[in-house]
Amino acid sequence: MGENLLSPELQEQLDMFLMAPYHWQSHPPYALSGMGLLVALLCGLTFARQIGRRLEDWKQDRLPLLPLERPTTVIPYGGIVVGTVLFIGAGLQVFGFGAGSSFFLALLLAVVTGAGLWQQLEDLMRQVEKGTFAAADFDFFDTRR
Repeated sequence: MGENLLSPELQEQLDMFLMAPYHWQSHPPYALSGMGLLVALLCGLTFARQIGRRLEDWKQDRLPLLPLERPTTVIPYGGIVVGTVLFIGAGLQVFGFGAGSSFFLALLLAVVTGAGLWQQLEDLMRQVEKGTFAAADFDFFDTRR
């Protein structure tokens, strides 16, 4: 029963594989994290300018603020989410997490947070249009009841 079923060469390779030391990433994705941060910042500036322009148009000509789902606002907002995913995902890899789990967690965080912020922005725009906007209402969950 103590027979070895593998050839000596295959057994040697298997032993080397099983006894290999833990491989630490020699080049963490710092550049990818920096690019994600840059993309998120640039798209954030573009998004802020688009929202500011829309508010100015509403003040001057009473153009509608809603719906927000126009390419001029959705594309920069999507860029913010993508940049955030790259930044967080690569940042988690720097701390030793695997690539798959890092980017999955980053995607989950960015999409959930981004959807909540988008909904809050739509609520604020609706308040501005109705004239009921007094101060920023950051209590998102109480306004949904």
